[in-house]
Amino acid sequence: MATIYIDNHPYDVQTGKNLLETCLTLGKDLPYFCWHPAMGSIGACRQCAVKVYKDENDTKGKLFMSCMEQVRDGMRISIADLEAKEFRAHIIGWLMTNHPHDCAVCDEGGACHLQDMTVMTGHNYRAYRFDKRTYINQYLGPFLNHEMNRCIQCYRCVRYYKDYAGGKDLDVFAAHNHLYFGRAEDGVLESEFSGNLAEVCPTGVFTDKTLKQHYTRKWDLTSAPSVCHHCSLGCNTIAGERYGTLRNITNRYNGEVNGYFLCDRGRFGYEFVNSAGRVRKPLVRSRLPEATEKYPALKAASSAISAGRVIGIGSPRASLESNYVLKKLVGEDNFHHGVSDVDHDLVDLALHILRNGPARTPSLREVEKADAVFILGEDLTSTAPMLALAVRQSVRQKPILEEVSQAKIPVWQDAAVRELVQSEKGPLFIAHYTPTKLDELATLSFFDSPDTIARLGFAVANLIDPDSPEVRGITEEGQELAQQITDALLAAKNPLIISGTSSGSERVLKAAANIAHALKTREKAVGISLVVPECNSMGLAMLGGHKLESAFEAVMNGYADTVIILENDLYRRASAATIDQFLKNCKQVIVLDHLHNATTEKAGILLPAAPFSEADGTLINNEGRAQRFFQVYPTAEEIQESWHWLAEIGTIMADEQITSWHGYDAIVKAIAKEYPELEGVSKTAPPSDFRVAGQRIPREPHRFSGRTSMLANINVNEPKPAEDPDSPLSYTMEGYRGQPPSSMIPFFWAPGWNSNQQATNKYQEEVGGHLKGGDPGVRLIEPAGTAPFSTAVPQKFVPLEGHLYMLPLHHTFGSEELSNQSPSIRERIPEAYVAINAADAIRMKLDEGQLLSFSIEGQIYQLPVRLSQTIPSGTAGMPTGLPGVPFAELPAWAILNRDIKWKQQPQTTF
Repeated sequence: MATIYIDNHPYDVQTGKNLLETCLTLGKDLPYFCWHPAMGSIGACRQCAVKVYKDENDTKGKLFMSCMEQVRDGMRISIADLEAKEFRAHIIGWLMTNHPHDCAVCDEGGACHLQDMTVMTGHNYRAYRFDKRTYINQYLGPFLNHEMNRCIQCYRCVRYYKDYAGGKDLDVFAAHNHLYFGRAEDGVLESEFSGNLAEVCPTGVFTDKTLKQHYTRKWDLTSAPSVCHHCSLGCNTIAGERYGTLRNITNRYNGEVNGYFLCDRGRFGYEFVNSAGRVRKPLVRSRLPEATEKYPALKAASSAISAGRVIGIGSPRASLESNYVLKKLVGEDNFHHGVSDVDHDLVDLALHILRNGPARTPSLREVEKADAVFILGEDLTSTAPMLALAVRQSVRQKPILEEVSQAKIPVWQDAAVRELVQSEKGPLFIAHYTPTKLDELATLSFFDSPDTIARLGFAVANLIDPDSPEVRGITEEGQELAQQITDALLAAKNPLIISGTSSGSERVLKAAANIAHALKTREKAVGISLVVPECNSMGLAMLGGHKLESAFEAVMNGYADTVIILENDLYRRASAATIDQFLKNCKQVIVLDHLHNATTEKAGILLPAAPFSEADGTLINNEGRAQRFFQVYPTAEEIQESWHWLAEIGTIMADEQITSWHGYDAIVKAIAKEYPELEGVSKTAPPSDFRVAGQRIPREPHRFSGRTSMLANINVNEPKPAEDPDSPLSYTMEGYRGQPPSSMIPFFWAPGWNSNQQATNKYQEEVGGHLKGGDPGVRLIEPAGTAPFSTAVPQKFVPLEGHLYMLPLHHTFGSEELSNQSPSIRERIPEAYVAINAADAIRMKLDEGQLLSFSIEGQIYQLPVRLSQTIPSGTAGMPTGLPGVPFAELPAWAILNRDIKWKQQPQTTF
């Protein structure tokens, strides 16, 4: 610790930090532009100037840029010094010489960092009266608008896009006062993290194009804390609504999870909520065709359940509460996981590894600190983008620890650090069957089949600890590769093993667990991160339940005749022929969902479930972190959470436990009581009766306008605001004006800090650190360390004549179900294809783009060929989830509709 004096007041502060972030941590209002807590300092804008004095006798002092000055004991500075204030005002004046006077029409107006800093410096009048420079804007794709005339040359955009996120197609052009930040030519920004430019940019150069389609000023949004539903990482978001439609998603800072950023799928995939395909009314297609209102539909559902032998099919995209209530309604023996059998087994195995394995799952923040990473069988950019972004930061750890610390350069001195490190990177090894976007950072990328990847993993584990099973038949080259990976992991202080379910291989998961186990025996602080398919896959697994196949068997064998399907399109879980036969044999099909799909079309009774923006619930992410999401705005009576529908059905049926529940809190308490492992769910957020000074927490900022006129076409009198019985949040601007608990922050705002991302510093214990009161979420799983080494070493992969071993391929845009319904995301979804080894294509006399015909489990596919140099011979890759690609449970052997013989077994390293 050090003692510094700011305007003659002493403060005890942490050493090693720069002066700007120290002042912000102390609550001081000091303007800045180029500095960003996630990206460090470069001293480009000169806006954060302060007066620094030699000692208490120095009355003159010198101007320093606070972002470039390290805190030291006894330092004396002044923020309020007149010369410093005038200098900061002049800087703003210079920056504004070419900035347009368009605040009234700018998308950032009212939530603009530049506006805040202009007011903060006292720059009230513009002296510049001459022509301003102008630029031609670019088309950057479906996610972002470009308005280059608003640029103030802070360099944040290229520093984030190129240096932090690894993008290649955004740069700075020209020099001096004529800089241009954009692409070399018009075109779609390629990075999966490009949307963060809308929040990183302190002005309106890059803005959210999807918000522009239904634009609303930021202060007129009704907002609530939420959790991203588009992958298993559980990134924290803020969802904003106006006039009954969801308008945008912005980042909600969580120091342990997503920090300051989101991926583009999480940021722009929200528009499925506004889809014309929404289910908005209860529908009864059988027995009571005239009953289309809420209560007749409920009675019809309860009658069908009472009269039949019912089973329930849960969902990995539904909340923990909804799955739990369904399980209680149908009985434990009749609850089935609504996932493919492969996914069921893999997620159960992942849960077993996290519970009983030797290594803890790190948060995304901890992943960034790993100094050696080994990824087995996972394309992170496609399946867990923010984990890929964290890995990008981790490769800097080793050179920073070794070279930068020796040179005594502070880590926040970004330009100096990057100049010293140059292109040097820490150890990153990737084993997959197709290229990934992280390959450019990798020390080595190894391409082969899942079984061969597993053999590599088992070999590494054996080299680390001979008690791990030996892998026989490895070539000398393979032994050298395994040894190289082993040496890097053993030399690291914080090695990290990453794997997941997307390759469809249990053996890959077991190999990853063996490596972590072996490293633990060497007393290494190892972490293991396992990616699972969907936002609540882990929560569904922790509740327990039977396979989907057993649900099919129950109906086909006459043990059940009525099914309740919870927020699940079964045609994405099994073949169309299987689902058709299953539903045809059901006497009654009851479906709860928020989007029309192939399964809802077969429903006899359809109940409109609320999507995340209109619902309260809990998700459990891949690390076992339970997190609460809140309803953003009230909805029509006919739409409500699935758990609400199911609880009402149980009440009509006089189910003893369900009738004892009174609201959301009662369900959460029941979960915590019945499942000790899930007890922490009740601690994810305060209960619904929580108040601060007797007041609720408002979803609307105090600047919210037009509330009366919003409904003037219906009634000129302002109606009573809707009440929320399930949370401490209110649907008004009235309520507690101070900072709420971290799990319930509906928006970041502080006096003088209207920009959501910039105001975050007022909510943190220290800038860039944890939120006051702790980051949202409760960790439910800690490893017991009791699992033994797995001995399931696979044999070498052998091609099969007349077949291709079809492997699953995943895409950031297209593989996830809900985001596919967002118009902007649809523009980025690739066309359907099948990836074939280039040498195999020559054998089959196939060229790029030609159709390949094959069948899997009786389903015939005809897909255009895409040649691959890395996918192993004898295998092929097929995208999962893409429109136009029927479901297949992959990996699986595909029967070719043409003759092909493998003349010899392809030579492999393992």
